[in-house]
Amino acid sequence: MALSSTKFASREALNESFAKEILALLQSAIDKKGKASIAVSGGSTPKALFETLSNCDFPWDKVSITLADERWVSASHNDSNEKLVNENFLVNKAAAATFVSLTTSDTDALNAEEVISQRVDDLGEHIDVIILGMGEDGHTASLFPCSAQISEGLNLQRKLSAIATQPTTAPHQRMSLSLAKIIQSPNVFLHLTSDKKLAVLEDALANYTAIEKPIKAVCEHTNVKLMWAS
Repeated sequence: MALSSTKFASREALNESFAKEILALLQSAIDKKGKASIAVSGGSTPKALFETLSNCDFPWDKVSITLADERWVSASHNDSNEKLVNENFLVNKAAAATFVSLTTSDTDALNAEEVISQRVDDLGEHIDVIILGMGEDGHTASLFPCSAQISEGLNLQRKLSAIATQPTTAPHQRMSLSLAKIIQSPNVFLHLTSDKKLAVLEDALANYTAIEKPIKAVCEHTNVKLMWAS
């Protein structure tokens, strides 16, 4: 498998081009099966992309939006990725889309792995588009190298599509798509917007194992398209 790169002169150019590519892929899925699904990541990087997408004319009522990972907090918490998506993506024209949450009312995320996995599986045979981010430690989704759950998160034989993780270097318990689920998608993107993150990625791919830098596991097992601007 491989990582291919598309580098843009500006973040604005990246967002415009990326939005068009995402919508083309979602439209192709709708044409084939009448519906489409997309999993997005949180953080500051995708916020402008969400805003661009939300204003696009599109049959959003045929699209389900979920997350690559979520912190185990309420949807009103400032650290919630669901809150970020609700405020920046599921607005304007994209308000017609369906959101699939990665949280439940369970106190412990571990108790919700089966329920969340079923929600994810109900989206279809695979998620049509997955947009990943990456931390400076090389984690992606909530597959953290520092977590006790990392080996299972990267286990390609894992049956459950979601996994509860507990990073030791970041707050909150998490719910994440497993590597096995991520690589089922025919369209996996890595969205980065800084020279520092690009350097981390290049170092991870060249000098570390997948356990040490989980983003390497994704690139080893599927085709990933890097969308990058400094």
